[in-house]
Amino acid sequence: MKLAFSTLGVPGLPVPDVLALATAHGYHGVELRAHPEEPVHPGLSPAERAETAALFKATGIELLGLAGYTHVAAPGDDAPVLDDIRLLLQLAHDLGAPFVRVLPGADPDRPREESDALAARRLGAAAEDAAALGVRILLETHDSHRTGADVIRVLGPVGHRQVGALWDVMHTWLGGEQPVDSYAALAPHLGYVQVKDIASAEDSGPLPLGAGVLPLTECVDVLCRNGWDGWLCWEYDKRGHESAAPLPDLLTAGREHLVRLLGEAA
Repeated sequence: MKLAFSTLGVPGLPVPDVLALATAHGYHGVELRAHPEEPVHPGLSPAERAETAALFKATGIELLGLAGYTHVAAPGDDAPVLDDIRLLLQLAHDLGAPFVRVLPGADPDRPREESDALAARRLGAAAEDAAALGVRILLETHDSHRTGADVIRVLGPVGHRQVGALWDVMHTWLGGEQPVDSYAALAPHLGYVQVKDIASAEDSGPLPLGAGVLPLTECVDVLCRNGWDGWLCWEYDKRGHESAAPLPDLLTAGREHLVRLLGEAA
């Protein structure tokens, strides 16, 4: 498997510095948080896009994907949601990223079936755009759709190869789903896996990998037993937890922990 980290752990850091970290600490790729407050976002000019793509090519570090913030199950008109997805898809295409991340974000007061249908309709509408650009849309296990069972209710009706799943191991655990069950639900649609660690369900501040309660050993084991050979991406939420230790100081130990888990599971 290939190892990456998310720039959520180094908010605002310029792309050259992100690539230097990946190179220095032995990571194969990075996931870029695509938000207006970050160096990379859909508002970049063509020249800025070309420059960013060239930086990745020059270093040999892969751009795993763009972490967007579109909520596909949110109430409201379809048009703004689809516009956001299409802008993200175009940016990913221009930068050479194979994946874009979207979130569910359903209204908890709305019937589940309605939110699922809304998300499926929007993702289905965006699927052909994704296919034309050679980019895959991944719905993350998150917020209103924490588990693999939740996400598959949306992806099943979409039924398009260019729309898949991003397995965030924290959210499936918080949803009470076992790793073997998460994998079974998501495997036909799985783009990549986000790993992390936290102290407890009540304290989700980021910890070094292996220092918390998340079932990382079980997650890696089920992936290896099933011959899955994709990306593990460490998402360290420094932006939401300013008191957390700086991610650069943890990157080498985090990579070594994942390599050790992969070796044990082999």
